[in-house]
Amino acid sequence: MNTLHGSRRGRGPGRLAVLLLALVTLLGIGAGTAPAAPGRHRVPVSALDAVAAMQPSWNLGNTLDAIPDETSWGNPPATRELLHTIRAQGFRSVRVPVTWTDHHTATAPYTIDPAWLDRVEQVVDWALAEGLYVVLNLHHDSWQWIAKMAGDHDHVRARFDALWTQIAHRFRNAPRTLLFESVNEPQFENATDAQKARFLNELNTSFHSIVRASGGANADRLLVLPTQYCTPSQPLMDDLAATIGALHDRNLVATVHYYSWYPFSVNIAGGTHYDATARKDLDDAFARMHDTFVARGIPVYLGEYGLLSWPDHFHPDRVERGEALKYLEHLGYRARAAGVTTALWDPFAYLDRTTLRWRDPALFAWIRSSWTTRSATASFDKVFVPRSRPVTDQSLTLDLNGTRFRGLWHDGARLVAGRDYTLSGSRLTLTARALTRLTGDRAYGVNATLQARFTSGLPWVIEVITQDTPVLADATGTTGSFTVPTLFRGDVLATLHATYADGGNAGPADWTPYQEFNKAFSPDYGNGAIVLTPDFLNTLRDGQPATLVFHFHSGATITYQVTRSGDSVTGTVVP
Repeated sequence: MNTLHGSRRGRGPGRLAVLLLALVTLLGIGAGTAPAAPGRHRVPVSALDAVAAMQPSWNLGNTLDAIPDETSWGNPPATRELLHTIRAQGFRSVRVPVTWTDHHTATAPYTIDPAWLDRVEQVVDWALAEGLYVVLNLHHDSWQWIAKMAGDHDHVRARFDALWTQIAHRFRNAPRTLLFESVNEPQFENATDAQKARFLNELNTSFHSIVRASGGANADRLLVLPTQYCTPSQPLMDDLAATIGALHDRNLVATVHYYSWYPFSVNIAGGTHYDATARKDLDDAFARMHDTFVARGIPVYLGEYGLLSWPDHFHPDRVERGEALKYLEHLGYRARAAGVTTALWDPFAYLDRTTLRWRDPALFAWIRSSWTTRSATASFDKVFVPRSRPVTDQSLTLDLNGTRFRGLWHDGARLVAGRDYTLSGSRLTLTARALTRLTGDRAYGVNATLQARFTSGLPWVIEVITQDTPVLADATGTTGSFTVPTLFRGDVLATLHATYADGGNAGPADWTPYQEFNKAFSPDYGNGAIVLTPDFLNTLRDGQPATLVFHFHSGATITYQVTRSGDSVTGTVVP
């Protein structure tokens, strides 16, 4: 898609129309939804109020932060139309991550390539022109060279200072709707914890001094300071709170990131469901953000959130969809309760940058709803009906989240309470009579899709699936290519448990028996197979059988044994 910069335009409006348009712009009258022009957007005096006005936020990920250039990681160049789309979809701010490493001289005075700085300014100006707040930072520079501060302190510090001196000067007259973030996910190699805390304090303090001294709007611009790695742990947030307190500046913002409890975020170590452990991890993180910063008058900008490995439109889902929706709904609620502004990390997974359409509109609807409203969920979003047995009642537990249940719908028709389903407290039961009708000829897979509707929020979608226990077969292969022939029979793979006879864990994640989805194993539903990856196979002990237990979302489990002998691999079904 062409950018607006340098594009040819047709004949514009007549002179009278131009004069009228100028008058409307001068007086500030027009459509109520029109974004404010750069410089005309009033930033609240209170930093807390200003950051609240930035909710919700979106990341222009894998673009200006890509290495070495804007399109290196598969996204097209950012356009004014892209930022217009973001504003039209309800976002009020955009984070513009920028990696500067390949765009300035490697030695002093570390001069930024003028063309790159112009391009960054162009994107920032487009966003400001759309009425968006903008957060601009140093991004992957954090691990590329800032991380070497322990062994190359003076050069890292000089380079960091030089970059911020140039960036601050270029944007010193930009409106205060532009925020600066010192560095993304700062980290330091070969350093003690005390050194890491000292280095980050030094960088944040230097950044603050440089920007403030550059004058113009930078004198009171909102400045965003991170914890180490942008992790919301209490000790790291305490360190940042101490830095902010020592700077005595009311226009400072704390930033952290949140990608859920790690085992759930990537589906490893049994983190297959958004369970009580994952929920507590989120509850505790947002409570810490509130108590450490917001309660003390320091706003928090959650600069990135999401799941580390979902959605991924190019591989099987690591995280089960309904479980991911529960997480996103819960995060939106807890962020609102804590007074935290959230920025969705979007490398490519949510918005298609070519078509400017959401890749999964229903998923985005859940994200958008979470900004303002609670939605009810359930213990799962699938009901499995075994084909090899008579149809029986099936139950789910509702989590109403403050709503009230209205009923079940199928294909636009409301199911009949008492006949098709019953509700006892929070236990929703689909009757055998209804399931018999809904499963029809009982072909394996999804037979019907239901909507549980509530007094507010979005419906909870329930898939009715005909299923039987999957069937696996013996196989041979190599460490470079090995698949387990699998008749899934309507079931969905959840996780893999892998151990040796002596109780040791098998696989690359040797700290847990439950290996990582898509990294150690992956379902290939279309070709009827489960793939065991080279990463998994090459870590197996030579000549020692590993016992694999495949867990499926229906609750079915199947035991399989694999043995590596050099580069050869054999697999056998365990009766």
